[in-house]
Amino acid sequence: MCGIVGYSGPSNSVGPIIEGLSRLEYRGYDSAGICLKINDELQIIKKEGKLDNLKELIQELKPFSHTGIGHTRWATHGGVSTDNAHPHGNDTFAVVHNGIIENAGALKKELMSEGLQFKSQTDSEVFLVLLTKFFKQSGKTLESISKAFQALTGNSAFVIIEKASDKLYCVKRSAPLVVGENSSTREAYVSSDPFALVGFAPKIYFPQDGVICESSVTNSDVQIKFYELDLTLSHRYKTQANAMTVDATTKGPYKHFMLKEIHEQSALVDKLAAYYIKDDGRKILESLKDFKPKGWHLTACGTAWHAGLVIKNFLEANNRQNASIDIASEFRYKNPILNQGEVGLFISQSGETADTLACQELCKDNGIPSYSIVNVEGSTLFRNSDKNFLIHAGVEIGVASTKAFTLQALTGYFMSRAMEGTLDNPELFTEVQLLSHRIGELCDSSDTLKDVAEKVYTKKGFIFTGRGKYFPIALEGALKLKEIAYVHAEGYAAGELKHGPIALIEENMVNIAIVGPELLEKTISNVEEVKARRGIIIIVGPTNHAEIEALADAYIPLNFEGLPNLSPLYVNVALQFLAYHIARLKGTDIDKPRNLAKSVTVE
Repeated sequence: MCGIVGYSGPSNSVGPIIEGLSRLEYRGYDSAGICLKINDELQIIKKEGKLDNLKELIQELKPFSHTGIGHTRWATHGGVSTDNAHPHGNDTFAVVHNGIIENAGALKKELMSEGLQFKSQTDSEVFLVLLTKFFKQSGKTLESISKAFQALTGNSAFVIIEKASDKLYCVKRSAPLVVGENSSTREAYVSSDPFALVGFAPKIYFPQDGVICESSVTNSDVQIKFYELDLTLSHRYKTQANAMTVDATTKGPYKHFMLKEIHEQSALVDKLAAYYIKDDGRKILESLKDFKPKGWHLTACGTAWHAGLVIKNFLEANNRQNASIDIASEFRYKNPILNQGEVGLFISQSGETADTLACQELCKDNGIPSYSIVNVEGSTLFRNSDKNFLIHAGVEIGVASTKAFTLQALTGYFMSRAMEGTLDNPELFTEVQLLSHRIGELCDSSDTLKDVAEKVYTKKGFIFTGRGKYFPIALEGALKLKEIAYVHAEGYAAGELKHGPIALIEENMVNIAIVGPELLEKTISNVEEVKARRGIIIIVGPTNHAEIEALADAYIPLNFEGLPNLSPLYVNVALQFLAYHIARLKGTDIDKPRNLAKSVTVE
């Protein structure tokens, strides 16, 4: 969740560190800081609040340093304050941390009994104090990092700099961490996200858990070494080119990244179809032909869980295969029944979602193969899975996921068709092309959704309803609205309204009803129930349907024809636009909504 960037090289470290942290603002944070080695001393500059507050301090001080680390903190242990902001440091080391130290309370009590002092309320400082304690005993940095790290429980990533050198050190356990290298400019980097290193480090390394990385820069080259915790040389890391481009970090002509990413979906649907049906992805899909596991265990969080609900429908309706889906934070604690012959399918945009990774590990420990639907190649989920189905969404910067949902659900559909052996059926590609076209039409006419938003954005609450394959879309539509507009919104199966939620209906409550061609008459009856209780009704329904339109206070017409399987994805894009326009009218921070983080790397 926290953003980390480190630099060592001949240039001023302030520039790349602040630029990297700026790119990671989308992850969510409440304070920011930087530690620079200046005149053989470690100088920490940090500030509560937005990164702009830190930038103002840096502008005043104008520091220059060849080595530094920076951090944007999303508070877990200890409140939001400058003291609790990272980095944490002393006259020997400075550290930044992403994750949670689960045994921090016991360790802190033990260290304080030895007379050691703490400056913050954070769990992160426990690592710093442990590290310094061990270093004073041995005088050896690598050994001290190893001992301190092994004393901790929980998922964490640490980056360390020391007063005694310009080296960068890092180590992690089930938390994102990448190391970057630019040999031509003799620069070394480290970050919690390769996105921060775009344009800086053309080569990146992904160390595995429990591998210590030591980066040093000399007058002639960059040296990056990896060590096991017993300090023997390690080869447990992967290397790849950082293929992302600087264009991915800009909004282009759009006011928000979220709006840009909604508009990207039309082209990305075409691109994903070409990849899986015609190009390189065809091979992994064909490995599923006639695949009939005894059952599927789908796990995910948030928007990815909603995509999983859509995929579950594909597996059950099209393939007639048993599929269960759980919220990842619940799955591992319910003592799930895992049988040989079943498969775990884990869905995550970042591939670093802590709860989802824990589920993947549980299945692996029980001999259940792991498949992933994931966006980030090289992520922890990607590396730990037996098969990966990449969604190729590119960088998604808006915290509220849009294009990732569409491509996760579409990837699941391709998997379903591959198991049927119908990838070459012409109607498959025709329907996908039509989906792309219809999304493009929505993008061209999104101002009509703005008009709808203007009618309801001041209302106190929203109930999204849908039946059958549109129920997951009702859930996702409500989540999107509450994430970025900060209003109360809930998604329900339309038939459930009379079993409780209808008690909320009155003249200031909005029902956003998805009325597709399927189960149309039953869904209309649910709308009638809301209308009878003076609720405000927005209907997303078929074009040229006067009867349904007459029921609505506002109508969003969609052309469902030709989309028998993929219409939920089409409807969802309309709801993304509606949420966006309501949030615009309310003046919220759309790309960086309060209290949220893009990549949730803690439980």
